[in-house]
Amino acid sequence: MRALQLLAGAILLGVGGGGAMLVRHAYRQEASQATRPVQRSAPRRPPVATPSPLPSPTPAPFVVRRILNLKQPLRHGDFVWDESGAPSGPIVITVDLAAQVVSIFRDGYEIGTAAIIYGADNMPTPLGVFPILQKDADHVSNLYDAPMPYMLRLTNDGVAIHASDVRYGNATHGCIGVPTGFAKKLFDATRLGDRVIVTNGKTMALGQSIIG
Repeated sequence: MRALQLLAGAILLGVGGGGAMLVRHAYRQEASQATRPVQRSAPRRPPVATPSPLPSPTPAPFVVRRILNLKQPLRHGDFVWDESGAPSGPIVITVDLAAQVVSIFRDGYEIGTAAIIYGADNMPTPLGVFPILQKDADHVSNLYDAPMPYMLRLTNDGVAIHASDVRYGNATHGCIGVPTGFAKKLFDATRLGDRVIVTNGKTMALGQSIIG
């Protein structure tokens, strides 16, 4: 059974409006005073209503609506991709190091999953929630002079999801390595700001909302 960890990313929009009604004052002059100069007071500017501030948007929970039905457990190098029946919507990527699995969800529907490799003990993959900061299909590491195809940068110090030789026993310098075919599809499906949540042993069932 694959461990899943999700992140919710739905946004509620608040819409408000307001306005001020202008009050116009008419000035009348009596006939008997027609020849007299009239002292007119300066027109008074009507008060302008100050609009009330809009309430802060409240994030809605991101709920798992579908999990792909795998015919067999994933082995290193395996991946599955199936977008059929998945509506458009926000993208969330989950990675669980204990299960060695990555999943991508669109509007709560799992559309892809793959076995991964991750950071060695002396260079562990960090846990937490990370927005995608940069995308580069032909990236080369400036630290190790190593290719990182279909790179999705998660941290400023170089941790990323990218295509790797995903085999049992392999490890990375902290990155999340995925099969090349999966990496290309992941690269095409995501955009800057999409969130990636990395856990180590947390699980979630169908219909549950994301655990922070």
